[in-house]
Amino acid sequence: MKFPLNDQQSAAVKHLSTPLLVLAGAGSGKTRVITQKIIWLIQEQDVSAKSIFAVTFTNKAAREMKERVSETLDKKAAKGLTVSTFHSLGLQILREEQEALGLNRGFSIFDPNDSLVVIKDLMRKDFDAEDEVVNGVRYLISKWKNDMIGVGQAQQLAMTDAMQVMASRVYEAYEKHLYACNAVDLDDLIKKPIDLFRSNAEVLQKWRDRVQYLLVDEYQDTNAAQYELVRFLVGQGTGLTAVGDDDQSIYGWRGAQPDNLVQLGQDFPELELVKLEQNYRSMGRILHTANHLIQNNKRPFEKRLWSELGFGDPVRVIASATDNQEAEKVIADLMSHKFQKDTSYGDYAILYRGNHQARAFETRLREMQIPYYLSGGLSFFDRAEIKDVMSYLRILSNPKDDNAFVRCINTPRRGIGASSIGKLGDVARPLGISLYEAITEDTLQNELTQKRIAPLRSFEKWIEDLKEREVEVGPLQVVSDLLEYIDYQSYLQESSKSPEQAEMRWKNVMDLLGWVKRMSEKDDTRTLSDIVANMALMGILEKNEDEQRDDQVSLMTLHASKGLEFPYVYIVGLEEDLLPHKVSVEEGTIEEERRLFYVGITRARRELVLSYARQRQRFGELIRCESSRFLEELDQDHLDWEDKEDQSAEEELETGRANIAALRAMLNKNR
Repeated sequence: MKFPLNDQQSAAVKHLSTPLLVLAGAGSGKTRVITQKIIWLIQEQDVSAKSIFAVTFTNKAAREMKERVSETLDKKAAKGLTVSTFHSLGLQILREEQEALGLNRGFSIFDPNDSLVVIKDLMRKDFDAEDEVVNGVRYLISKWKNDMIGVGQAQQLAMTDAMQVMASRVYEAYEKHLYACNAVDLDDLIKKPIDLFRSNAEVLQKWRDRVQYLLVDEYQDTNAAQYELVRFLVGQGTGLTAVGDDDQSIYGWRGAQPDNLVQLGQDFPELELVKLEQNYRSMGRILHTANHLIQNNKRPFEKRLWSELGFGDPVRVIASATDNQEAEKVIADLMSHKFQKDTSYGDYAILYRGNHQARAFETRLREMQIPYYLSGGLSFFDRAEIKDVMSYLRILSNPKDDNAFVRCINTPRRGIGASSIGKLGDVARPLGISLYEAITEDTLQNELTQKRIAPLRSFEKWIEDLKEREVEVGPLQVVSDLLEYIDYQSYLQESSKSPEQAEMRWKNVMDLLGWVKRMSEKDDTRTLSDIVANMALMGILEKNEDEQRDDQVSLMTLHASKGLEFPYVYIVGLEEDLLPHKVSVEEGTIEEERRLFYVGITRARRELVLSYARQRQRFGELIRCESSRFLEELDQDHLDWEDKEDQSAEEELETGRANIAALRAMLNKNR
């Protein structure tokens, strides 16, 4: 069978004799290599799809892989194939091995916000901590888990540092709270399977026998725990294909270790290396600019991107007097370019280092009535109405989930106040039970009157009836009954600012119900607990994913742009202390900032414009800015500097106004 692959891609697809590292440069077709290898294994090597596991970092990437595979393989051939995120794979292991892990059926998954609420509450008992300290403690606990450090080891490591001493004490209490709630957090989805594999050789061998071929995407983004999970699953086998690019490692702040690519060669001495250097996305001059920049980093693997798409136009550099005028210049340039080239708004992206930079560009885009999409908006699963319904589903699945109970018990209001919940807590704590379980305790009548107990026990009876009903009618009908019983649509109409908002919020709830329907139809053996766990994880991971919107200018951070591409890209705010960021300079992580700029450059397909301001508004005053050192690191022969000489703010303002006025006139003339 022939594939549209170049020689290096083909070599990567057909290599089976040893573990393989595919060093895949930006735009070099790494997803195609992974999907074609899956297809080749099944069709040409008669490998059972059940023994192939492909792992990546986002639901979006996993969906893309599944879609590409399904375009070639029929359902029968692909049956049993696993294409998932690391966390989804961890959840699959936890669900199958929950008894060995000491988890009860229907365990909850706490998202980072759930964890923060719990940690804040735990710290309120022993520490008078500000939000910044609480966030710091949560970060340390997460970091320890990702580094495979348990409570005891954390307490040993934290003998001198005050912050770590505090965090290690909270860590212990936090783990006890998770156990009491029959819950795990996002980090546990990786850590707990590893703990199990270390302690249970029989379970480990079962999973090694199952995972014959493991294909891992974006390997440079793996942290210590994810790397360890891969090592355990692969063992001494040859079925590992790791695909990554050390030049695109930009997540060090959340634990990613690009050195894991180097570590592979040490842990797997027979590791084969294949480099993908032909880029199918960008013009040659853009790639030359990216190559020239990244050579300033220390790189364990040498590679140089190239393209057959032509060399293209010079990279333009725009200088502005202030950040506001930078926004004016960029938007005016974008409008002029669109008018001249007859392009679509969706062809353009404006990328920046920090979210705060978006405001000036939003203002100008609104003024010019240009449609735009701001990345990083509210996630579907972060919407209040979705959180409300999910809290009911979580308590149905896991009565020990106090976080879910507190949200759903009075939404919509049913006459249960904070004092009643407080009394429930007084009963629950000494007994080591959940708030929900405390409702049926006889000692509750010592704390509350019968009048205040009645709505609590009515709620508990209704939840128990719904649980029993699931056996008869299935998960979808139970969720429908739930929404009807609490008359949630009327609640939205009463609590929303307008009928239109209420309608939109109800539509979101119907979308959630549609999700339950699709999951139920896909596998009729799935219980509500299974569906809720999958949806909870999907909600956590979805927060880091943004879909590109049609015919709108995209505004997003450089981090958010990874994995995307646009014909025309503006990278703005190229100044010292911004890109590279001041913290990175102080902490000596400037190489990651350079990689971040490299990622931004390689998002551009046809043209690239770089921009900086000589002054920027900070803390209410204009601060003098110095252009980024990265601009000087680029090959100057391929840059077209515009307005490099200083121009006064007044002159630039007049120039910008004149440009915009001319563009408006042209647009009106052509309407």
